[in-house]
Amino acid sequence: MPKIWADTMELHRRDMRASILDATAALIAEHGLGATTMLAIAERAGMGRATLYKYFRELDAVLLALHERDVASHLAELQAARDRQGTPWQRLERVLDTYARLAHVEHGSELVARMRHSESVARGFQQLGQLLQALLADAIAQGLVREDIPPPELAAFCIGALSDAHTLPSQAALRRRVQLTLAALRPAG
Repeated sequence: MPKIWADTMELHRRDMRASILDATAALIAEHGLGATTMLAIAERAGMGRATLYKYFRELDAVLLALHERDVASHLAELQAARDRQGTPWQRLERVLDTYARLAHVEHGSELVARMRHSESVARGFQQLGQLLQALLADAIAQGLVREDIPPPELAAFCIGALSDAHTLPSQAALRRRVQLTLAALRPAG
């Protein structure tokens, strides 16, 4: 198969897959997870069921792919927050703000609840923990964060303190939770 044809086919497959996942996300948002079926996804994506089944054999496979896409997007957003200029404290605060915002919006969804124990979630939390540990180690080295607790424990604390952000009633409450978490990281005195 000529390279141009192979590249074109790969782009087409990627676009079809994205269309399927976008349609699934829209259906879940509009009608809930229980009303999301393979037929509804195919109709929303503008394709026949046979075409949909070429890409995904079952609904669970579509849901897993959608969730993995969301996790990857969230990790990219967290990494971008980390990589912006600033002191170690400012970078840590930005990452915690970003994580809290993402948790506030996403963690209440039916899809997240269904995928809570998936391997992609475990990998995502592992990467988030590593990202936070590195930021915390930098902040500890500059005397900005308490050093009596190792970075892995501090990272787990931060994740735990913000993981229920979806239950908070407002952006103001969310910001207070982030500030409380940051205050707990400060050195004593």
